Amino acid sequence: MMQKINKMYAWVSTDEDGGEGIIAHMSSVGEWMPLVGADRARIEAHREFVVGVQQMIKRPISLIEFSDRKVLEVLDPADDASGG
Repeated sequence: MMQKINKMYAWVSTDEDGGEGIIAHMSSVGEWMPLVGADRARIEAHREFVVGVQQMIKRPISLIEFSDRKVLEVLDPADDASGG
């Protein structure tokens, strides 16, 4: 059964100037996949990869939890005037 998403997790790197960026990894089809998710166990499964990135870039990387859910917009097919 699917659960409602109330929290999101992300592996985030911090630059020298304090700027932050989400760690990503390239998929087998050449697309960048950000290391974010609502499942803590899945995000933890990326830890070994993230440790390797941290050792390579020599910058702090944090696992951050975002938990202030706020719906900004809903795209509802019932509102689609074109019918599809």
